[in-house]
Parts: sequence; structure tokens; C-alpha cells
Amino acid sequence: MKPKPYWNPYLAGLLLGLTLLATFLVVGHGLGASALPKRLIAYAGQDVAPEWTARNAALGRYVEEGANPLRNWLVVEVVAVFLGGFIGAVSAGRLSTRVERGPRISTRGRLLFAFSGGAVMGFAAALARGCTSGQALSGGALLATGSWVFMLMVFAGGYAVAWFVRRQWT
Repeated sequence: MKPKPYWNPYLAGLLLGLTLLATFLVVGHGLGASALPKRLIAYAGQDVAPEWTARNAALGRYVEEGANPLRNWLVVEVVAVFLGGFIGAVSAGRLSTRVERGPRISTRGRLLFAFSGGAVMGFAAALARGCTSGQALSGGALLATGSWVFMLMVFAGGYAVAWFVRRQWT
């Protein structure tokens, strides 16, 4: 079965904007996912080292007064993103186990670059106090100056690095 073409980017952008608006109206928060790993660590930490978790500056606020760190809108959002991605891939005939890569890079190299980039982005999201969706989409929608500067730097960084990695795809 030949995969269907990707969605029109303008339609996808419009739908993403409407989704962002809906999250502000329904949940009272914008989109974002970078706090989920901390919430998962806090949840595990309650069983393994509850006193340390409660005193930890990064994790303590998630377990205050015996709160369950997974009882949060963010958990529902991330689960919905995975489900939506799966449904989208199935409906477009694009669900497969093969690794998308260019002709000049091995599968192992592509996975190494992908996981390394993900780790750098995760660390940067913690430093920036928000992931790309939280900073750029939600913060940008609220006209936060830091979010606009962040997004400009994301584009500038992508443009600066593109020359070095473009040969993997051509």
C-alpha cells in the first residue's frame, strides 16, 4: 500500500492553532510536555526514596502534601499525543518499523543522531523552563518575549546546523 501524502502544512498549522486555543479554553493551560519526565521520576521516587523526593528542589513540588504527580492534565496530553500520532500514522498508511534516513547515513547513525538530538533538546528544555511546544506555541500565543526570542533562536540554530547535516539526506 502506497503511503498517502503528508497533510497540507497550512491546514495542519490551523488545526494546531485551534487545538492550542481549545487547551487554553478547556484546561486553562497551553500545550507543553517537558515536565512529564520529572513527574515520572517524582512518581517513582515516592516509592524508592520518598523523603529525598519530597526535599528535592526539582521534584518536591510534584509530591507536596502526598499529591500524585501523574494526576495532571499534562499526562493526559502526552498520552493523547501518542495516540493521535499512532492513529494518524495508521490512517495515512505510514505506520512502519523502518527508520527514515538519507542515502549517506546508516540506520544506526540516524538513530544515534536522533537520540542525541533528543537528549540535547530535553536538557535544553529543562534549562529554558519549557519545551518547544510550551515555549513557542503556548508562550508565543501569550506574546511572551522570551518565547519569541526562543523560537527565533530555534530557527537560527536549525539554519546554522543545516549545512552540516544536509548531506545525510541528499
